[in-house]
Amino acid sequence: MIDRRRFLRNGAAGAASLVFLPHIACAQAETDRRLVFIILRGAADALSMVAPTGDPQYETARRDFAGHSEGGARLDSFFTLHPALAETARLYASGDAAIFHAVASAYRDRSHFDGQNILETAGTTPYGLRDGWMNRLAGLLSGQQAEALALSSNMPMVLRGEAEASSYAPSRLPEPDVGLLSRVAMLYEGDEELHADWEQATETRELAGDVEGARRGEAATGELAARFLSDPEGPRIAAMEMGGWDTHRDQRRRLNRRFEALDAVLAALHSGLGPIWSNTLVIVATEFGRTVRPNGTQGSDHGTGSAALVLGGALRGGSVVADWPGLRPADLFEGRDLQPTRSLDRLFADLVADHFAIEPGLLRRTVFPAAGTTPVANGLIQT
Repeated sequence: MIDRRRFLRNGAAGAASLVFLPHIACAQAETDRRLVFIILRGAADALSMVAPTGDPQYETARRDFAGHSEGGARLDSFFTLHPALAETARLYASGDAAIFHAVASAYRDRSHFDGQNILETAGTTPYGLRDGWMNRLAGLLSGQQAEALALSSNMPMVLRGEAEASSYAPSRLPEPDVGLLSRVAMLYEGDEELHADWEQATETRELAGDVEGARRGEAATGELAARFLSDPEGPRIAAMEMGGWDTHRDQRRRLNRRFEALDAVLAALHSGLGPIWSNTLVIVATEFGRTVRPNGTQGSDHGTGSAALVLGGALRGGSVVADWPGLRPADLFEGRDLQPTRSLDRLFADLVADHFAIEPGLLRRTVFPAAGTTPVANGLIQT
């Protein structure tokens, strides 16, 4: 048998050599079930990811963005998946994927820092909790503090807490870390001139880079996560993060690349996990959504309601779950954003409780204090 620590040291080196790669964080727990949480940092546009093409106000509300879903898989008579998510569409067709639309955490403002903190801590106010919900979950599953490992220069907040944690950051010099790039972008966000200069520099860098190589690298990182989770002595819980979703300008081109990259990661997890996929739950979420209407630079600004992708072999998938609020101006949150109608925290709580066979009340009290009392996804996991 391969020594797990040697496997982690040697296996990670080749997978994270390019910018915009997902960073992986893992925690070991005493269960055959696996959980992967993928954070899309920067507020992904849910209405581009899963377009409500059946809404009579769709074309009017989305304007120039309305055609971005052309060629995508029709999920039902109302929703269309982005065309770059081809593997995700196949998983959906086979019952291994579901989408929850018009969801949001307890957060209602539009700061990346605060929104991501609440997404990762499952708190009610920014920085109100000092540990991440996956860290609390790991301790609950194992009955003791679980060993945790982050393949990143920084431990993601979702895995910070009392559980023992360490980090491993393969050298990628001279390439900057995706987390650093995202945080610099956030710092410049309030300055109109600096933010525009930063976005232009980022676009130039993307155009100059090896885009196909980056996609292959991200797929390799998904494969690496699958190797960790498949190892009998390896982790059972993994958190990943992907940057590049803050699309204030040139959204169509930038989202095409980001969705292709996400699709490659999901495909790599599916194929790499093999039989373990039947015991795996994958949740993909972002800190908040984006505005319904495009802005003046063919992008979108920070919004509220978003969408979550849920995948796995134990899933009763093949459906879009939504209490659809509508896209008329009167239907929008503060007249500009998709109105959230379901709790993202309760979605997480329902899925995790069913997946790991944890008493729901206990899980809500200890892991998801903001989950609320209205079920969102009961019965979606096959036990």
